[in-house]
Amino acid sequence: MKRIFDIVMATFGLALVSPLFVWIAWKIKIEDGGPIFYRGVRVGFRGKLFRIFKFRSMVVNADKIGPLSTKSEDPRITQIGRWIREHKVDELPQLLNVLAGDMSFVGPRPEVKSEVDTYGPELDIIFKVRPGITDFSSIEFRNEGDIISQSGITDAHEAYRKLIKPRKIELQKKYAINHSFILDIKLILQTLLLVVGKK
Repeated sequence: MKRIFDIVMATFGLALVSPLFVWIAWKIKIEDGGPIFYRGVRVGFRGKLFRIFKFRSMVVNADKIGPLSTKSEDPRITQIGRWIREHKVDELPQLLNVLAGDMSFVGPRPEVKSEVDTYGPELDIIFKVRPGITDFSSIEFRNEGDIISQSGITDAHEAYRKLIKPRKIELQKKYAINHSFILDIKLILQTLLLVVGKK
């Protein structure tokens, strides 16, 4: 049932936001001529690696010239990237990952392999469900960049590991243990309300 829901809603969602997709793609392209999407590698269902779709909100090769985590005022963020992040639309291309079966609408947010490599076997349960566009941690840490910026810790990724990662893992495990269709609907509605409220 969940997979059918994902396919139907991802197809509907892509059709609904296609004009916005085209506008954002055009703005990204004319700003610096670089690729429209960021395709970082993430760890997914059953530990399988996949490439995630996100609108590129930072300069080309940003991950090679700065930390993995990002402060809200990070100089690598492009002009259109600031708008994308402010309006929480950088994740919309992950609808393509949902259609491909790499992700679901709701599930633990996918992490990079270097972080997953630090997990113990007690966290294997997180990878028994598909990663998602939203989950408990997406809602609790919706202003992740601001939390990192206000931490006073110079290294953004160190701030992420100290202030966000432990709680995020706890919330991901909570979802993996308690996931249900009703919970998914609740989390989707909460996420939509936050996005609308932000706008």
